Amino acid sequence: MTRKQRRLSLIGVAGVVLICAAGLVLYAMSDRIVFFSSPSDIAAQSTAPGTRLRLGGLVAVGSVEKTTDGGVTFAVTDGAATVPVAYRGILPDLFSEGEGVVAEGLVGSDGVFAADSVLAKHDEQYMPREVVDALKAQGMWQEDGAPPHTVEQ
Repeated sequence: MTRKQRRLSLIGVAGVVLICAAGLVLYAMSDRIVFFSSPSDIAAQSTAPGTRLRLGGLVAVGSVEKTTDGGVTFAVTDGAATVPVAYRGILPDLFSEGEGVVAEGLVGSDGVFAADSVLAKHDEQYMPREVVDALKAQGMWQEDGAPPHTVEQ
């Protein structure tokens, strides 16, 4: 076997090993590759206490309460089910009742989701200031905050 053939066979074997490793990792994570679980998913799966996951949904209106120890409790709902959440820390500026949220943490034995991070989700209509300015310059932006539209000529 020549030197070039040995090098090519080594590269081929290394490629096959990497592909196999990536396949095994993806197979092992196939049931956990989700951006977040909804409250209905958690209720339907009867998630075991201590399970780490991301909970996503809307903050239930009237559910946000500040606790005496500096924490906050609120409920996350998807319309069909609701999960109570306890969080201790600084909430994002966009966090408010009726808005989207993703909380990462553990499911407690008492059914309360103990979040260690909370992310407020903005809506899909969000655009950076530069894009809005460009759309305004082209006459394609509505001032009432509605999504952009095309100007009919």
